[in-house]
Amino acid sequence: MPILVDSHCHLDFPDFEEERDEVIRRAESAGIGCMVTISTRVAKFPGIIAIAEKYPSVYCSVGTHPHNADEELDVTVDELVRLAQHPKCVAIGEAGLDYFYDKAPRQAQAIGLRNHIAAARITQLPLVIHARSADDDMAALLREEMAKGAFPFVLHCFSSGAALAQVGIELGGYVSFSGIVTFKKSEELRDIARQLPKDRLLVETDAPYLAPVPHRGRRNEPSYVVHTAQVLAETLQMTVDDLWAQTSENFFRLFSKVPKPIQDVSGRQIEGSER
Repeated sequence: MPILVDSHCHLDFPDFEEERDEVIRRAESAGIGCMVTISTRVAKFPGIIAIAEKYPSVYCSVGTHPHNADEELDVTVDELVRLAQHPKCVAIGEAGLDYFYDKAPRQAQAIGLRNHIAAARITQLPLVIHARSADDDMAALLREEMAKGAFPFVLHCFSSGAALAQVGIELGGYVSFSGIVTFKKSEELRDIARQLPKDRLLVETDAPYLAPVPHRGRRNEPSYVVHTAQVLAETLQMTVDDLWAQTSENFFRLFSKVPKPIQDVSGRQIEGSER
């Protein structure tokens, strides 16, 4: 049995403070071989890295969520690059554009995103991109920045339109689906998934948010990514094992700093190996 990866969760959030050990144990028992806990504020990076250091199956990113962009415009590209050198820091972000909530000025969001892109370009670590209600501006910014030099990226928790997904693929990026893809009214999102190359797809929880069916409305956690994978497999007419194997292969290709687990003949994870 292949492992499954939760490519995006927030294990540092207060929702998990009282039972983080149990949450991670449940994930591992469900077959989740790797989790990436994503930074939303560089100021909180010490706590995030402490979680990644404590749990062998957990890695992390460094970056500033667009909601907080105006709080951390003083964070330089050099600082992001320096912090990303930690062995368990495997990505930059999340950064992006969120015009739905508009919690930070749009100019600050764009400046922050460009700084994170620069750090991803230097480190060649994947940039975790948050995009909501900003499809046209995001597509234009990505095209402009990619022309300056390539950088790896993933459009996380994808809920945008088909055109942005296609731009992401065209520019060499990946698209990650969360529990939203399991919702009854998400047929348009499932249609988008069917149009994308299978070797560019990831799955995630975005926990503690967006719990998939049958846990919708509850606090999400990494073990629930199995439900997202189940629906995505049905959507793409794949077996669950094949979907697990494909998305995990995609993850380790994109998040190339993460040691790929070695499994014995029974499929049991026995160790990691540096890639």
